[in-house]
Amino acid sequence: MKKTLQLSVSPEIGFNEENLRKFLQEQYQIYENAFIRLERRSIDARSKQVKVNLRLSIYENEKPEKWISFEKNYPDVSQRPSAIIVGAGPAGMFAALRLIELGIKPIVVERGKDVQSRRRDLAAINKEHIVNPDSNYCFGEGGAGTYSDGKLYTRSTKRGDIRRILEILVAHGASENILIEAHPHIGTNKLPKIVAALRESILEAGGEIHFQTKVVDFILKNDEMRGVITQNQVGKSQEFTGLGVILATGHSARDIFELLQTKNILIQPKPFAIGVRIEHPQILIDQIQYHCEVRNTYLPASAYSLVEQIRYKNVQKGVFSFCMCPGGFIVPSATAQGEVVVNGMSPSRRDGKFANSGIVVSVDETDWKDFRKFGNLAALYFQKSIEQKACAVAGNTQTAPAQRMVDFVQKKVSSELLPTSYQPGLASVEMREVLPETIAFVLQEGLKAFGKKMKGYLTNEAQIIGVESRTSSPVSIPRHKETCEHLQIKRFFPCGEGAGYAGGIMSAAMDGDRCAEALAKLYFTEKMKN
Repeated sequence: MKKTLQLSVSPEIGFNEENLRKFLQEQYQIYENAFIRLERRSIDARSKQVKVNLRLSIYENEKPEKWISFEKNYPDVSQRPSAIIVGAGPAGMFAALRLIELGIKPIVVERGKDVQSRRRDLAAINKEHIVNPDSNYCFGEGGAGTYSDGKLYTRSTKRGDIRRILEILVAHGASENILIEAHPHIGTNKLPKIVAALRESILEAGGEIHFQTKVVDFILKNDEMRGVITQNQVGKSQEFTGLGVILATGHSARDIFELLQTKNILIQPKPFAIGVRIEHPQILIDQIQYHCEVRNTYLPASAYSLVEQIRYKNVQKGVFSFCMCPGGFIVPSATAQGEVVVNGMSPSRRDGKFANSGIVVSVDETDWKDFRKFGNLAALYFQKSIEQKACAVAGNTQTAPAQRMVDFVQKKVSSELLPTSYQPGLASVEMREVLPETIAFVLQEGLKAFGKKMKGYLTNEAQIIGVESRTSSPVSIPRHKETCEHLQIKRFFPCGEGAGYAGGIMSAAMDGDRCAEALAKLYFTEKMKN
């Protein structure tokens, strides 16, 4: 017999399997040997008494049905027709896996290094302030998501099969908890092994992955994209051709956007958001969110989500939290010398001393009007100018400009900064020297509003660190809604965050899935399949 229950319980029960079983035996008289499957878990911290909501199925004298349907059993595509994928982030890797399932050989070209080799370049940024433009926190195997919090939550429920993506991640080493939690995450300490396992699946099935291989040109024939021309780390050129090209380069591949404009391939400037990372002591966020002095040991480090609309000179601007990382670290995410960019990441246990989140302001064509001479790259050059200013103001290294939170609101340079998780170090700066007037004003008023929503949030025990500018791509590459093919160039499938069609690991992975299916449907004929 199967029972399905929806429960609201204490954290001691909701996050402890033994306590949960005992509770169910006492309250619902379930058999001692019953099989209990936890299917969904979320935290409700709206009241002072924090509750954990559970959905579970109980099987008594009955075998449970299959929980995971995906099986890692990829066909051999080594001798099959091929397609080119540019970029080995979530969009590129999941596009490759889907192509394999459909009987097409993926050839993945990635400008950065494999996930293990990439670590040395990350260390060089943190310790020596040296940015390798092809291997950093944005470029390399797994993309920007590899060294992040590993959030797997998305609102893009209509873009694809979320459960399928999660099950593939589980099959490659992720915890089954990601199938259960309302806001699942993996953690930067576990993501590299999962990324490496995804790579092995692609290679074992006969696909190809070429690291340190940078696209320098496209092969176009009669408005069709037939392949790419690449250059490796020693300057050797190579051509890759196939059924089509899936472009999954991420939001920071500025040279690709420049190449598209040079080739007269249609691109467009795109609204995005710019702001700062704000860092609080995690214990303070726990106290605010969980209404306590000390967090219950069964509860995870608490997160928050904030949004406000601020009026500036008769224009409404949104200011909102972005990529909140409980118990996390702030990391340098520039992709070139002479710029400072910050982002956040967390280990799987989220057990760091600090909580950090992007607090960003939406920007549009009115903000980058002074950059119109750059045409469809106007938003990109606006973004770049702020990153370069952040670098110059803070000393022309990877040291980041920073200011205590209340000092910023009160327009005072901080006489002393707080301890930080940001390894390259901080420089005390009036952030209005870095941020455009509009963004600074909206950010200032937004922080005041957030302080009213979360009592204790607005404090000089927190500091803002700049700049958080890579929230999404400043360029979109337009494509047909149904076919995912570029509006102008056939056999060309702009994909993921860099093309403007995703905003995180899950949405990027689903878009990679979708673009692979679209390519196969249009250009992989029945004759080829046989």
